[in-house]
Amino acid sequence: MSLSKSARKKEAFPYGLAATAAILTAAAGVALGLSTPQAAGLRAWLDSLLAFSSAQVTWYITRAAGIIAYLLLWLSTAWGLAIPSKLLDRWLNRAFTFDFHQFISLLSLGFLGLHMFILTADRFLPYSLAQILVPFLSDYRPLWVGVGVIAFYLCALVSITYYLRQRIGMKAFRAIHYASLLAYLGATAHGIFSGTDSSLPAVFLMYTGTFLVILFLTVYWLAMALQKRKAAEVPSQ
Repeated sequence: MSLSKSARKKEAFPYGLAATAAILTAAAGVALGLSTPQAAGLRAWLDSLLAFSSAQVTWYITRAAGIIAYLLLWLSTAWGLAIPSKLLDRWLNRAFTFDFHQFISLLSLGFLGLHMFILTADRFLPYSLAQILVPFLSDYRPLWVGVGVIAFYLCALVSITYYLRQRIGMKAFRAIHYASLLAYLGATAHGIFSGTDSSLPAVFLMYTGTFLVILFLTVYWLAMALQKRKAAEVPSQ
């Protein structure tokens, strides 16, 4: 994936990164505010409204956040494969496709962070901070939970290097960017083999359908790249 010369000369303000940071900061502020003794009345009202004291509420939140994060990661991966294949150029401006790709990548990280953070508050199967951040320490399906943690780090690495591409060079940026495919595959394996909803037909169909889309776009991207390379090797007449 390459950027135009004009885009390289003038970097756009990272609205996606700023929005994600603002959302996470606001969420942390609300959580800290609700934990104070002065917010006891508000906590009681929220509990009566949403049953926050229920043991199941954190389970529902982390499940929902995990599925949303997966779908956003899938969309980001599919979008990233469509950009070099120029599948979207007929309908969308390339500057928009680059910005939207980065925005949904950051949004998926936000929901991944929520998915992981809520696990520390789960009453049925609480996770320690070490189990959240260090792969394969989980007591519950350590292999596949560990794969999910590694996928999270790969997603973060790819998103961060987007803002460092001028310093590390476009060649290194592209090489690191290929890790997004590994991140998606890791997230898919994590969801299928450690997700509590994987046995549901609708959820399994979601994983199967999204994976087939990525498989098709990957094969199409590789075919286009191979065709372009062969065309470049043909000597001009």
